[in-house]
Amino acid sequence: MIVVENLTKSFGGRDLLSTVSFSVSSHEKVGVVGANGAGKTTLLKMIAGDEPSSGGQVNISEGEMAYLHQESDVELDRSLGEEMWSALPVVNSLRKRMDEIDELLILEEGDSQALVIELGDAQDQFRLLGGNGVDSSIARVTTGLGFSSGDIEKSCGDFSGGWRMRISLAKILIRREAHLLLDEPTNHLDSVSKDWLAQELAGYPGAILMVTHDQEFLQKVATRILDVEHGSVQSYPGTFSEYQRGKETRMAQLDVQASRQEREVARQEQFIDRFRSKATKAKQVQSRIKALDKMDRVDRMLTSKATKFQIKSSGRVERIVLKADAISHDWDDSPALLDVSLEVERGQKIALIGHNGGGKSTLLRILAGEVTPSEGDINWSERANRGYYAQHQDESLNPDSTVLESVRESAQDQPDGALRGILGRFLFSSDDVYKLIRMLSGGEKSRVALAKFLVQPNNVLLLDEPTNHLDAATREELLSALGDYDGTIICASHDPAIVEEIATHVYTVEHGELGLSNVHA
Repeated sequence: MIVVENLTKSFGGRDLLSTVSFSVSSHEKVGVVGANGAGKTTLLKMIAGDEPSSGGQVNISEGEMAYLHQESDVELDRSLGEEMWSALPVVNSLRKRMDEIDELLILEEGDSQALVIELGDAQDQFRLLGGNGVDSSIARVTTGLGFSSGDIEKSCGDFSGGWRMRISLAKILIRREAHLLLDEPTNHLDSVSKDWLAQELAGYPGAILMVTHDQEFLQKVATRILDVEHGSVQSYPGTFSEYQRGKETRMAQLDVQASRQEREVARQEQFIDRFRSKATKAKQVQSRIKALDKMDRVDRMLTSKATKFQIKSSGRVERIVLKADAISHDWDDSPALLDVSLEVERGQKIALIGHNGGGKSTLLRILAGEVTPSEGDINWSERANRGYYAQHQDESLNPDSTVLESVRESAQDQPDGALRGILGRFLFSSDDVYKLIRMLSGGEKSRVALAKFLVQPNNVLLLDEPTNHLDAATREELLSALGDYDGTIICASHDPAIVEEIATHVYTVEHGELGLSNVHA
């Protein structure tokens, strides 16, 4: 069980979280929702002990805890298989010692009798700890998360950032701890892996506390929702859709109660003002003043601010924006793209779909000019101004720069007043623009990266998973802005809304090959 009591976190004299209390029982699956910057990741870090609180306490009972951060945690020099085994240090140590003893016995080195006894003891302990079933568990989890059987021998350093996050998630699932803290577990997952993970977590025997903006995923997994908003946490029982209805009902009830109370306060104040100077009413006036002072005021629910922005193209481009002919590319002798050709016309909005590792990001990086293809030609029209938003765009931010300094780098001499106006639409107002990047949450960093990207003049957008890390409100605003954008878009995404609502053309990229999809917007 996880018990949080009066937990508080202050930054710069402001309470990000104030006297938060809740508990998570064994087997419970709890989703944590709220706007970017509300304190969701900070809450998980404090529960995990990775960040100190300003007050309150956290108690963990009945088992150990595993924590999935938003950043991957893998040893790049290890193979995928060895990294999976490292998640079980005691069993892994026994396995390695058994291998060492086998080798010593084969080479006839050391005291063979003592080694045989030690080997027998190690095998018994290995079996009792479930070591004989680890390889099958590794195969089940890695396959579920989209890895192939051949990936087991592949070095972790050869995987992309998104796949490394899958490795971190797989390690946690292999450990099977009693409590899981998961921060954005569905980021970088395709739909097949996401469906598998939803089923895995729904049936997980331990308690789960997870932060995610993926509403469909929450609907499948969560049995309770914690809403983090304006420094407090409100608990709603049931599924995500039940939470949405419950929050609407609570908001309406508080509005009714607040309105009723406001009318009563106005009536009492009118009496006080009318008879304040009359000696015969002095006792009644004082009584009503004291009653108003003691009254518990009903607060209406505050609505969170929403990101508001537009994306405008800079200048008209030629009718044929791009011709890519016979593009092929290899990464360390491993083919990533095979004879890809693509022609894009002005105003088209192209969605690239397919499993992770199929070649979408590689194609976008080549189109953006960040990678030179092994073979083929890329021809952009003369007036094409490309803007490239990478899947891990937030990782390129300087952690020691302020929000304003980061955006200023891409602003092309726009005055700070204009930049502050833009940042205000991304919910960075007043002194927030002077916050250091390192102090921001993952979602806030994504908003800074998005603002920095959008201040650049462009008429072609190359986007790699642009809705990752965004809260629901910001995602909706971005989708709306992309839908209204009058330039050209080429976007790799697992977000169904981009495919169904924005794209004019949909292509699959699988095993390095490009094909026109039968999915149409």
